[in-house]
Amino acid sequence: MFAEPKLRVLVVGASIAGPAAAYWLAKAGAKVTVIERFPELRTNGQNVDIRTVGVTVMRKIPGMEAAVRAKAVPMTGISFVDAHDRPFANIQATGNPDQQSLVSEYEILRGDLSQILFDLTNPNPNITYIFGEQIASLSTPSNPSDPVTVTFAHGRLPPQPFDLIVAADGAASRTRALGFNCSVHEHTHPIDAWAAYFTIPHSLIPPSAPTTGRVYNLPGGRFIGIAPTTQPGTTQVTLMRTHFRNANNSNSTTSIHAFRTAAQSTNPSLLRQYIADTFKSPTATPTTSTPPNIHPNVAHPHHHHRPARPPPPPHSMPPNSSNLALVGGYVLAGEIGAALRAVTEGDGSGGVLDLDLDGALRRYEGVMGPVVRELQGVPGYVLGVFAPQTRWGLWVRNAVLWFVCWSGLLGVVQRWLARAFGEGKEGALPEYEWLA
Repeated sequence: MFAEPKLRVLVVGASIAGPAAAYWLAKAGAKVTVIERFPELRTNGQNVDIRTVGVTVMRKIPGMEAAVRAKAVPMTGISFVDAHDRPFANIQATGNPDQQSLVSEYEILRGDLSQILFDLTNPNPNITYIFGEQIASLSTPSNPSDPVTVTFAHGRLPPQPFDLIVAADGAASRTRALGFNCSVHEHTHPIDAWAAYFTIPHSLIPPSAPTTGRVYNLPGGRFIGIAPTTQPGTTQVTLMRTHFRNANNSNSTTSIHAFRTAAQSTNPSLLRQYIADTFKSPTATPTTSTPPNIHPNVAHPHHHHRPARPPPPPHSMPPNSSNLALVGGYVLAGEIGAALRAVTEGDGSGGVLDLDLDGALRRYEGVMGPVVRELQGVPGYVLGVFAPQTRWGLWVRNAVLWFVCWSGLLGVVQRWLARAFGEGKEGALPEYEWLA
């Protein structure tokens, strides 16, 4: 049975963070509208992992864990290969989703995870999805306790007031820019890496190891990985390159600019040629006829709540963006739900105007701060391990990987490397009461 809504919430974005937040906000007793600027649910995207506190939240949503397992990428290990495509180090999944290695037990395509969350939330009468719509303007009242009036760009919704706006529209959030009068990139900073993800329409995984991905590195921070997909006869490809900055805080090469020019070109052959010149790999030769999904990797600093609405969104960065998306919605809704109960459990006459929303958002920031710092931080060794810059560094990395796999020390090393994904103890998340 669903509770009668007492709070009007607009969620912008219907990927992972948006539907996840909508699920919990509806359970807290809110009436939720989710808008997505694309005309339909986007089901493309790269692999994402669900780990640590993300697993904790996933298990609180009935049916979600089973749905994720049904759509999980069929990969049980990773092989690092040499220039002759010969494996010299193999890393396997632990088989224990509560103690994952570098290979996740819950690896799933972003689009599949988005579809699962949409299917879990769409039947809820307190959640409404509107596709092909975005915010045109926000009218912020002089009294911070009053709702924000939202005007929509395409007329699928009339102008209307909302008590809370949740920006779940990605790293370059247009909603955040409108709400705080800033640029879309103001609250991000680069980690000097870019990645491209795309699918090749034929299988490159050896039949002898059909569930094992393969990784090959070249000097200059070049990384190429291939992995099986849920679609037979296809291969998921990941290309990554890192460029560390010099003392003047500028890129030491012009390669990223060349990549961006190729990626933004309407001529796919330009991008294919750039990839072929940059990644001379024995593992995969990209032959895709369409440009891949491009993801410049950025980190998002965590902000204290500002005395205005909409509030700052949950922040994220690879590789933990999906986990923070799941956790952020849970904590945000939990704190708002507690504030709503504080109003209704008084004399029963309280309404939204009596709600201490600012206090709920401050508590949300207090809970999420440590989680974000743990999951968002990238230890300095991670990029060096995955994408060495020099031939000497690559040789040392490969030699160390071979030794730890040969010696039986792999379990210890995997636990050390896995800290890059956060340890995320379950006790770090509060337990909340829900109305629905």
